[in-house]
Amino acid sequence: MLSYLTAGESHGKSLIALIEDFPAGLKIDIGGIERDLILRSKAYGRSVRQEKEKNRARILSGLRRGLTIGSPIIIQIDNAFSDIDEIEPSAVPRPGHAEFAGALKYLTHDVKNISERASARETAARVAAGSLAKQLLKEFGIDVLGYVIQIGIVTSKRCTLDSIEAARRARDASPVYALDISAEAQMAGAIDSASASGDSVGGVVEMISRGVVPGLGSHTQWTRKLDGRIAVALMSVQAVKGVEFGAGFLAATLTGSQYVDEMRIEGGAVTRGSNNAGGIEGGISNGEDIIVRCAVKPVPTTKKSGQSVNLNTGEEASARYERSDVCAVAAAAIICESVLSFEIASALCEKFGSDSLEEMRSNWRTYLKAIRRFWKKV
Repeated sequence: MLSYLTAGESHGKSLIALIEDFPAGLKIDIGGIERDLILRSKAYGRSVRQEKEKNRARILSGLRRGLTIGSPIIIQIDNAFSDIDEIEPSAVPRPGHAEFAGALKYLTHDVKNISERASARETAARVAAGSLAKQLLKEFGIDVLGYVIQIGIVTSKRCTLDSIEAARRARDASPVYALDISAEAQMAGAIDSASASGDSVGGVVEMISRGVVPGLGSHTQWTRKLDGRIAVALMSVQAVKGVEFGAGFLAATLTGSQYVDEMRIEGGAVTRGSNNAGGIEGGISNGEDIIVRCAVKPVPTTKKSGQSVNLNTGEEASARYERSDVCAVAAAAIICESVLSFEIASALCEKFGSDSLEEMRSNWRTYLKAIRRFWKKV
């Protein structure tokens, strides 16, 4: 099954994405990968480091003459800052980071050993893998878009997405990657206000995947449920603290009759009056848009130094401040879009085979014909 691993540290030589079981026969656009990496780095509220990262992706294996050949694909992204061996050790973990828990796990007094890998810089490799997945999804008419719907207490209006491409252009043109122009200035203002006070701010991103055929995932085992797999992947993204589908937590306030997505027949096809399920029922895609949101916490490293402890002396100490983002929400929209894309691509490969693009297309077409025959018998 299509999968990937990442390697590399924040100030190491490079980051690596290793993608396995990617179908053979797809022409890869390296420029598309780099465009996604740039979007991740230039989002409003990022640290000055992002201005210096070149975000150039090199594919080291798995391609021949621009086409995937079925073997593992390695994508390398060099770091502009590669001074990991020169960084001074630190025995003072920053609250809100992995440093204290990691120090106890690995029995180390140097918390930099933890933060170097736990750093959100690792997500550049995930964006590269997700960008590759998006190129595969495009072959099957599937599009995925992530955008910001809230920063701090500033929320955007509910946006209609008649055209994913038009929405993507609007998203990319927005400094905060929102689709609601009327909320952009307030969102940017919330980031500026946090920055001026030496603090940080979080928010919410929403992803939509359109064109997903029904039948991805499975109800037969908990490990195969599509929403479960997507939730696990998104929750693993640094700073994400909550994931919801469709109506999400609002569903807890509704009655069953209010929540259910009623089905009707229009023009020989099933239509829904709502999409509270977020495109997934019983762990299986139902043909509606997959809609998922992520709550992104504020970056815990701020100029307002909080209290911590010194692991060497056992005494209380002030948490150290390091260069960091004021707001990572816009960047998270790109990261989560990539992570969602990979999980959908993985489920697609599971359903239709992943040895070659030709095999996938053939199985996909056969499946669509079977669905049409199914309706004729109803």
